[in-house]
Amino acid sequence: MPEICFQIEWPDGQSETCYSPSLVVKDYFRPGEAYTVTEFLRRSRESLQIASDRVQEKYGFPCGRALGQLQKIEATAQQYLAAPDSKVIVLRFEE
Repeated sequence: MPEICFQIEWPDGQSETCYSPSLVVKDYFRPGEAYTVTEFLRRSRESLQIASDRVQEKYGFPCGRALGQLQKIEATAQQYLAAPDSKVIVLRFEE
């Protein structure tokens, strides 16, 4: 199963490299695009759940690393939700 990393920049300028066990994230994010924190969370939840489900279909168990990545994104995003116009930028994919 092809895995991919994608680099993001949080509203405060901190960058983070995120992991997905599936290329499905390319259907949800575009390099150079900025998403509100709420929209970024929605897209992350959907894409990483699909990615984990694909691992489960293939190997019989969900992808703990994808679900852990989602938990990390959700935890970090909490600090930016008070400013609804805050943006997360998807910088690039790293295959």
